[in-house]
Amino acid sequence: QVQLVESGGGLVQAGGSLRLSCAASGRTFSNYRMGWFRQAPGKEREFVAAITRSGGSTGYADSVKGRFTISRDNAKNTMYLQMNSLKPEDTAVYYCAQNDRPGFGLLKVRSDYAYWGQGTQVTVSS
Repeated sequence: QVQLVESGGGLVQAGGSLRLSCAASGRTFSNYRMGWFRQAPGKEREFVAAITRSGGSTGYADSVKGRFTISRDNAKNTMYLQMNSLKPEDTAVYYCAQNDRPGFGLLKVRSDYAYWGQGTQVTVSS
């Protein structure tokens, strides 16, 4: 079955950086579009970034554009989220997600994804 495992979260000061990883298993990683979402306490889970199957196209939420970079290594079955210039409002549990249908284009809606990881906590102190 499909498994997604996030890692790389932690506590960092404002202005710092973290790199999240999402290791996927269970099916051919390069066949599926991927994304990152986050959920802060008391808030809905929100879109952060998305990437196409080849990694040739990426998209971001306005709140992270220019600070976060999504990428993937299909040979390693792993997706990444490089987070720079972190702010306290970036504090959340970060989830990776995998699409379940063939196709093209970026997926930015939670319901587009069928599989989710368990999440990794990112805390940014001021």
